Amino acid sequence: MDATNNKSVLLDEESFGPLSVFIQDSNITDVDFNGKDLWLTDVNKVKTRADASLVTPKFLEVFINKVSMGVQQQFNPANPILEAESEDLRITAVHEAVTETGRAFCIRKAPAIPRYDAKDLIRQGFCGQELLSLLINCVLTKMNFVICGDTGVGKTEFAKFLSAYIRPQDKVITIEDNPEWHYAKLNPGNDCIAIKVKKENAEESNRSHVTAMNYTNAIKTCLRLNPAWIMLSEARSKEAKSLLECWSTGVKGITTIHTDHVRKIPDRFLNMIQNSLDADRMVNDIYDFIDIGILLRIREMPDGICRRYIDQMCFFDRENGENHIRILAEDGRLQEKRIPDSVKRKMRRAGIDHPFQYDFSGG
Repeated sequence: MDATNNKSVLLDEESFGPLSVFIQDSNITDVDFNGKDLWLTDVNKVKTRADASLVTPKFLEVFINKVSMGVQQQFNPANPILEAESEDLRITAVHEAVTETGRAFCIRKAPAIPRYDAKDLIRQGFCGQELLSLLINCVLTKMNFVICGDTGVGKTEFAKFLSAYIRPQDKVITIEDNPEWHYAKLNPGNDCIAIKVKKENAEESNRSHVTAMNYTNAIKTCLRLNPAWIMLSEARSKEAKSLLECWSTGVKGITTIHTDHVRKIPDRFLNMIQNSLDADRMVNDIYDFIDIGILLRIREMPDGICRRYIDQMCFFDRENGENHIRILAEDGRLQEKRIPDSVKRKMRRAGIDHPFQYDFSGG
């Protein structure tokens, strides 16, 4: 059985036993048991050790059995990885046969609640008011965003925040292998289709007869559903080419990738596309159809709290046959306000005359 294929499981509060208090706590994002110690991670990325005696051998056996039975997946030395998901949780367990520290599990929470608020982002130093105003105006202008950074910096959460500024009548299609965007629930009444895709393993990706909905198939299918926006939770591989092709049709979108500098976004896309024959053309397409790059980072403060912030923000632009990157924000600060002429024209057509201004009085 494919251990990389997460399956949905329904677990009630009783299933989590002594851990249910952590599951219900909205400030806790992760519950990790490494076989000996129980660790909690909160929304500020602060890790604290909890009472490991809560995870008794009996509870561990019963809990894992419920998950295993719920997804109809064996969990034993021959099948040492167990993965499941509910509407708001992702559960991963590793069998003691392949660890030296005992049976381990991780419960990661992805609730359908907005963690970011515009005023709070400004107050907490996530970014300045002018930069946030610019990014919101770029959503209103219908531009394509790529948000990058390491794991855990809040890429998806910030993407969710930006997508809240999309017009309700503009159809949004989200594509994910694990439900985190929750666009329809966070924006009730908006036009939305949520597509769940199956993770591909290496063997499946090389088998032409496999017809399960993967990222590439999902993107191509979306084009037949009249979308205004396509939200790809993360671009990891060859689906990056399909995403660019989709954006070339006029459909807009937001996606996330793993890289540590906005200047590396074009190279990261080329690496994912893996087609050297089309490299030159694809470079031009990247600058044509990706409008904005954003790099998020985490900074640990003296009190131990980790603060997320926008480290870099840039525009990608192709003008008169030349490709340009214009970095407006770096080291967490807005460095300049020179916006590419092509972006100014788009904003004027959208009725936005002051890109660095937005009325936050409504929230």
